[in-house]
Amino acid sequence: MPITLALIVANVVVYLLQGLAPGIVVPFALWPLGAGEHGGAPFEPWQPITYAFLHGNLPHIAFNMLGLYMFGGPIERVFGSRRYLVYYFVCVVSAAITQLLVAGMMGAVYPTVGASGGIFGLLLAYGIYFPHNRVMLLFPPIPMPARVFVVVYAAIELFLGVTGTQEGVAHFAHLGGMIGGYLLLRLWR
Repeated sequence: MPITLALIVANVVVYLLQGLAPGIVVPFALWPLGAGEHGGAPFEPWQPITYAFLHGNLPHIAFNMLGLYMFGGPIERVFGSRRYLVYYFVCVVSAAITQLLVAGMMGAVYPTVGASGGIFGLLLAYGIYFPHNRVMLLFPPIPMPARVFVVVYAAIELFLGVTGTQEGVAHFAHLGGMIGGYLLLRLWR
């Protein structure tokens, strides 16, 4: 799992740099198109990649890196390093595009950070390639087959996104990562 490990290390290094130079977040976070005209930073072409290496706080990076470790390693073994890296970044970019579309429709002017879009794409691939493997929820601790976990988690994300129940979380970006991953898997088949 050299790529998974490299992604984890890169995320942790960037998170530590954020602590040393908090201003680094602004130009590398994902800003909606036109945000610069409304008090935010301008959108830049590198942001659909760089936002995925930034995280809001310690629990945010901890849970994302746990997901990357849990689901990334097995998927990297299935895909091989090069294809795995392509898959991960397609999920990251599709999550960014989804977030930009949703933010544009809502007129939102706030940055998005985190590797969750890529993680959700890996979660989808894990559910497809290892559908019967047991996944244990943290809260409450309920074991379930991976494919059930993926469907339940996607449904919860859709519900939370539509209702706006959990502000500050890019639920549609998560779903966008899953959709991008699904489309790429269909293309590869």
